[in-house]
Amino acid sequence: MNVSASPSPSADVWRPHVTVACVVARGERYLMVEEEVGGRIVYNQPAGHLDDGESLVQAAVRETLEETGWSVHAEHFIGVHQWRSTEHGDAVLRFSFAARALEHDPTRSLDTGIRRALWLTRAEIAALGERLRSPLVLLSIDAWLAGARLPLDTLHYLPEPASP
Repeated sequence: MNVSASPSPSADVWRPHVTVACVVARGERYLMVEEEVGGRIVYNQPAGHLDDGESLVQAAVRETLEETGWSVHAEHFIGVHQWRSTEHGDAVLRFSFAARALEHDPTRSLDTGIRRALWLTRAEIAALGERLRSPLVLLSIDAWLAGARLPLDTLHYLPEPASP
């Protein structure tokens, strides 16, 4: 009997980048980051990758603190957006959250590449055009403005069971 070895499951499974982002509104302004990516200055919400061992909500809160110095409280789940990045060509699944700003630490060092955090109106953000890191920036804000506010318990996190 000739049995050919099948490829390892990891070799043929599609793996998009899983990212999180926070829409943090204060009046008419939204918390944004100015960052250098690939030699360009771009603007984004506080956002980043999900790390192994953390929930999506934990990742969104962590990324916001690391990129802006703002501690936030996640209040709602806005939605999931799927996109193929023009930056690296890979697929991205972005989980967007609405969060409330709690406290700012102006002495906190920001992530590598982040130049500064700033508060901009939707019109100012839209006017950035091609300087937005992705179309997901306005998509997330517009979803929030349209009332997209799902409960956080829409998402479930089942951490690994404790070892015996």
